[in-house]
Amino acid sequence: MHKVLAEVRTWHRPLMVMVSAMAALVLVAAIGLLVDNREVLNESVWLKPFKFATSFVLYGATLAWLLSRLRKAKRFGWWTGTVFAVTGVVDVGFIVIQAARGTFSHFNANTDTFNQVGQRVFSSGVIGLFGASLVIAIMLQFQRVGDAPLNRAIRTGVALAAAGMFLAFYLVGSNGTETHTTDAYGRPVTLGGSHSIGVEAGGAGLPLVNWSTEGGDLRVAHFIGLHAIQVLLAVVLLLSVLAARVVWLRPERVRARLVGVAVIAYTGLMVTTATQAFRGQSVIHPDGQTLGLFGGFVAVSLLLLVFTIASARRQAAVPETVSVEIPAGGRLKV
Repeated sequence: MHKVLAEVRTWHRPLMVMVSAMAALVLVAAIGLLVDNREVLNESVWLKPFKFATSFVLYGATLAWLLSRLRKAKRFGWWTGTVFAVTGVVDVGFIVIQAARGTFSHFNANTDTFNQVGQRVFSSGVIGLFGASLVIAIMLQFQRVGDAPLNRAIRTGVALAAAGMFLAFYLVGSNGTETHTTDAYGRPVTLGGSHSIGVEAGGAGLPLVNWSTEGGDLRVAHFIGLHAIQVLLAVVLLLSVLAARVVWLRPERVRARLVGVAVIAYTGLMVTTATQAFRGQSVIHPDGQTLGLFGGFVAVSLLLLVFTIASARRQAAVPETVSVEIPAGGRLKV
């Protein structure tokens, strides 16, 4: 335990301060979900702060760990991580303030001064978060921070996370949909955008995440991409544990190839849900085209998985040859 804590202390400090603040917010928002009955668009005003805080805890801790493993341009990486931490606190802080006010943080086009200033800062924050993530992703593409499986998981995971964050540009209102609704106190609010496509804001949604069950919802692909790095790191950990028992999993190249298969499958899930959302289709009501696209990714992934496992098992079954050098004129002693 002491070794783990000592390791954590070496992680990027500003990001870990942000993670600590977000962890505290998770508790505060959870209490708000239980005791505050105010709602906007049929969901608790504290649901959005709860979801954002949880995501920032996971993603922020992962970035803090990754930045501690950089071997080159460490100072530049530190400043990039600090930009992400500060921007994250500011953006989520605005979400919390709007929740406390009983109104909307995203898409709010009302003309009161606080909201107008907040929306400008909030929109700029999306660019800052994406920019910092993209820079870190690029830095990691050119550095080796672990063995082959870990390196592949990190490089592809942060790239997918950056792609998931890119969807946030659409999520902050670039689809141009305008909706007139009311806040938690019945005051009129104009929403200048929506995360839903092909359906009005405020429709039925899945429990907790509130992803639309009536139309397309880009938050699904956004969430999948954002947390790709955690999923792929879990795959690396699982393969490492299994390698202690399974002989053919012990070579790094085999586990790296299996991580690559997981990347293809995960990317397929992200692409499928993004395409589905842009078509205005709910994640729980896929049609033949969506199932065909997803099925194609599954088929390719399974074929690669079978080929990788079969090849690894064949190589593990081949006995290693041992060469023995006998001196000229000498005899082999047994």
